[in-house]
Amino acid sequence: MLSGADQIVLFVEDDAELRAATVQRLELEGIAVRAYPSADAALPLIDADFTGIIVSDIRMPGTDGLQLFARVRAIDPELPVILVTGHADVAMAVGALRAGAFDFLTKPFAAELLIAAVRRALAQRRLINDNRALRAAAASAQAESDPLIGDSAAMAQLRATIRQLAAADIDVLVEGETGTGKELVALQLHRQGPRRGKPFIAVNCGALPGALSESELFGHAADSVPQTRLSRIGQIEASSGGTLLLDEIDSMPLALQAKLLRVLEEREVQPIGSDRPRQIDLHVVATSKRPIEQAVADGEFRSDLFYRLDVVRLRVPALRQRGSDALLLFATFVEEARARFGKPMPPLTDAIRRHLKAHDWPGNVRELRNFAWQTVLGEYAGAPDVTPDGTLAERVRAFEKEVIETALAAHGGRIAPVLRQLNVPRKTFYDKVARLGIDLARFRQASDMIRDR
Repeated sequence: MLSGADQIVLFVEDDAELRAATVQRLELEGIAVRAYPSADAALPLIDADFTGIIVSDIRMPGTDGLQLFARVRAIDPELPVILVTGHADVAMAVGALRAGAFDFLTKPFAAELLIAAVRRALAQRRLINDNRALRAAAASAQAESDPLIGDSAAMAQLRATIRQLAAADIDVLVEGETGTGKELVALQLHRQGPRRGKPFIAVNCGALPGALSESELFGHAADSVPQTRLSRIGQIEASSGGTLLLDEIDSMPLALQAKLLRVLEEREVQPIGSDRPRQIDLHVVATSKRPIEQAVADGEFRSDLFYRLDVVRLRVPALRQRGSDALLLFATFVEEARARFGKPMPPLTDAIRRHLKAHDWPGNVRELRNFAWQTVLGEYAGAPDVTPDGTLAERVRAFEKEVIETALAAHGGRIAPVLRQLNVPRKTFYDKVARLGIDLARFRQASDMIRDR
């Protein structure tokens, strides 16, 4: 997927000398080519899966170039066909162009003209192939019942481990970098286990509301909390019989950690102001964006709570460790964004293709999803494609622009993290933005649209 490495040119020409000379010239340019003396000899190689293009003479014995073109159109109307004509055949070639032929050349033609036309046709065919592969990958991913998308060995192992742990119905500590999908893993542990259909309660430990955090977790009896006379069931008790997700537990305040330890050990919770604890049927999945041993060493996490949580540990792989999964995820997120905004399939430009292959995705799946949405919204262009004949200054300018726009897309248009990533002074950054014609506002607007989804 997303590769034109297997593209080839089928060159059909009955003139043996012209055929040999053209093949040699194309091969010198690094273009893969197969030559045939007749359309009938070339046709068996052309089917719906053919990824290359066709260059054909018009006047030939047997099946001529126009008949070949018609046959190709019936097989795949998006397959580029370049026709080679004599002066007397120009009117016919123009008619074929209107019918969908990619281009035509008149004999005798300069080799440079043929090479330029072939390169354009191959580039168009690559975009067509990429878009087809993108649709197929998205359809395949949507057909899967498991939302943990990926064909890599790391993801296959993760899914297998989730099935085993879910069946065992034991507490699990899930670790992984920001944006890897830890909450989705927790949800799968719940859905694939015996508690499916029961409550799944997610608590963001890093966003507990200060003084009210204890009430939020443990609940309170009537008349025991200022400004309210009603009792309240806490999040822990609400999860009884189901699953409690303690998301980013490494960010939980130390004051709450001791009380949570008692809950985990005794499997009971005592609301604020209550005179007796309540038994609960508790299943806990905790997530951490950093190894909890590090938080313990830094004095930010109780060691006894860590040992209580560390029954089974599950590590979610970073996107950079998942091989070609980024392409499959990108396809899925593009389809998701298209459905949301009613947009057409975006063309996969060379800049987008380079970014997908070369970027290491520090923000993991979350960053990739933002990138896919920005692509559909037309808010990521990357560097303009530069021909091999571009000057050094043009290539440097294009590279600089792509690097800056990639960083802006990754950080939602926020300047401070971009400056840190690129390690450039603020004034230098803004000078480059002005010189390269980068519109900072469009990256912020795209990020706002994504956040509003």
